Amino acid sequence: MSSQRVEGLWQDKAACRGPQARVFFPPSRLERKDERDDREMHAKAICASCPVRRPCLDYALEIREPHGIWGGLNELERKAVIASRAG
Repeated sequence: MSSQRVEGLWQDKAACRGPQARVFFPPSRLERKDERDDREMHAKAICASCPVRRPCLDYALEIREPHGIWGGLNELERKAVIASRAG
């Protein structure tokens, strides 16, 4: 089975699918800190009840995704996890 298909299995079950997906990534315009904080809080609330939160986070960590909320963590939080695993 290809990795793309395996990824599709968890992605098909993700709570972020649909119109709410826009809160997981910054807008194309400049975003104020309070706007970013609100957007990220909303995205993380969706992640909190997601049945595939762990595979999503594992995927983002594996590919070192530089943008957005994945598995309930933002870019800086994922960098901290990677750093802690490195030693």
